[in-house]
Amino acid sequence: MKTSRPRQSARPAPTGKIAGLKARLAEAEATLRAIRTGEVDTVMVAGKEGSQVFTLDGAEHAYRVLIESMNEGAVMITGDKIILFANQCFARMVKCPLEQVTGSSFRRFLAEADRVVLKRLLKQSNPAGAKMQVRLRTRNESQVPAHLSIRPLARNDFNRATFGLVVTDMTEARRNEEMLRALTHRVVQAQEAERGRVALDLHDHITQLLCAVLVRSQTLADQLPAREGPLKREARKLRVLLGQTADEVERISRDLRPGVLDQLGLDAVLRHTTAEFAERTGIALKLTCMVLTVRLSGDIELTLYRILQEALQNVALHARARNVKVSLTKLDGQVQLVIHDDGISFDLDHPPARPKKQGRLGLLSMRERAAYVGGTLNIKSAPGQGTTLRVQIPVG
Repeated sequence: MKTSRPRQSARPAPTGKIAGLKARLAEAEATLRAIRTGEVDTVMVAGKEGSQVFTLDGAEHAYRVLIESMNEGAVMITGDKIILFANQCFARMVKCPLEQVTGSSFRRFLAEADRVVLKRLLKQSNPAGAKMQVRLRTRNESQVPAHLSIRPLARNDFNRATFGLVVTDMTEARRNEEMLRALTHRVVQAQEAERGRVALDLHDHITQLLCAVLVRSQTLADQLPAREGPLKREARKLRVLLGQTADEVERISRDLRPGVLDQLGLDAVLRHTTAEFAERTGIALKLTCMVLTVRLSGDIELTLYRILQEALQNVALHARARNVKVSLTKLDGQVQLVIHDDGISFDLDHPPARPKKQGRLGLLSMRERAAYVGGTLNIKSAPGQGTTLRVQIPVG
């Protein structure tokens, strides 16, 4: 006779475990409902290899069409730089398939210095947004200059901070800037050549003619009889006036193209120019100029001389200074020119206007000239501290 054993009943699940399963089931149903209704277009799933982000093909919204049609990159990232969304334009910028961009870290496309700056900006989380310049690293290790506009977004359903990034490719803009700078450089070179020609004509022709007239006027004054006292006095005054005119023409000729710069170098022309400035304006000027044992390139010497000219002209016209200090040093592969005055300061965003008849560009001209030779120009101006202009140019 066959006997059967009674089946053992399964143990009831603990109440806490059932509650947990119910909660997970409710969460799963809510997620599925959100997917079906189009409330979400991205899902993040945690696994053994870390979080993975999946973009839902069926979640098409009008804003997606707009973003995909943009000529700029659009990226949404989490606080820890995970890319939740990116459009095709950004994928083309970094030369990487879109499916490999989404879910990866945005840090992979940045240099180390740019990562530090981005981290700081995300921590600040300014509601008004932030901007920064970066060089994007592409998949083939090339670099793309780009501009990032960063704005914090509303927290998602997981209460995680997210940020929207608009990425603008600056390659064409940089190329246009370089072309414009090269064109401006050629214009300046042509201008300097024309200045040299005019300076030579003034020195070789006008100055010589004035000297000849000066000698003739002196001869005429000497030949006048003593009884012609008033005429002799007028002749002497004419001679003095002609001498002053000749000196002024010579000064203009030197300003246009100082021969001493070509013949003796930068340190010699600095001494001559600063001494002439102090004598002409009555402003005390102290020059500290190291002796350059090796001549700098002609472009660098001319650039520093022109910047000194413009700076001293600004001091004479606007600063109301009593003292000026000029120093020229060379250290660690850089030549540095510093010009400091104790006059009134000015707003760097709104520099004093130059009279149109002078035909100068002021601060913009000096910055462009420094940039021509790979240098930088910085200006500090504060009430009670005067103005300091610092030019640094790398030398071979």
